[in-house]
Amino acid sequence: MQATQPHSAHDSKAQVRAYITDNFLMGSQEARLLDTDSFLETHVVDSTGFLELVTFLEERYGFAVHDEEMVPENLDSLNNIAAYVARKLASRLTA
Repeated sequence: MQATQPHSAHDSKAQVRAYITDNFLMGSQEARLLDTDSFLETHVVDSTGFLELVTFLEERYGFAVHDEEMVPENLDSLNNIAAYVARKLASRLTA
């Protein structure tokens, strides 16, 4: 798995928002998804959807999401995902 280019937190947030809008909100531009909205609490993403989201992150950014990283603190909002992606990408640079 290889990321295609460096990504900023803003870029990753926009890309994940587009992915969620297209795949879970069926492209609805009327659905307002705030950066802090919990995907579980707002019923945007269910358990199967989280697996799809993890696959998207792994393919898009070129890193593995480990089982212990599949927690709400990393994956339950746009802000959480942007911070998680930034940490994962930064850890590759220091490794």
